[in-house]
Amino acid sequence: MGLVSSKKSREELEATLSKAKEIASSTPVVVFSKTHCGYCKTVKQLFKQLGASYKVVELDRQSDGSDIQSALAEWTGQRTVPNVFIGGKHIGGCDTVTEMHQAGKLLPLLKDAGAVVSSST
Repeated sequence: MGLVSSKKSREELEATLSKAKEIASSTPVVVFSKTHCGYCKTVKQLFKQLGASYKVVELDRQSDGSDIQSALAEWTGQRTVPNVFIGGKHIGGCDTVTEMHQAGKLLPLLKDAGAVVSSST
């Protein structure tokens, strides 16, 4: 019985997916996160160190957080958090973000998205 009641209708999924896409494109950087997740903390700390402005959506504090996470999984193929978007594009999780940073590719992407203002140094 639990399966029937937990199964979301196609319309509900589409509405949640639309909401997730709207959030992901609302600011230059969006981190779908959970407050207890160490990987999420790592990504947020990295963005803070880089001086990036970013929006955090703590899925475990949202009434529809699990629905949003399911919609993100359907949209991006990634079920886990953090689920990071830069410039409205899906980047990935903690490993991808840290690998991009180590390769010198993250900061230019953040600057292009307008999340980091270039200093005149």
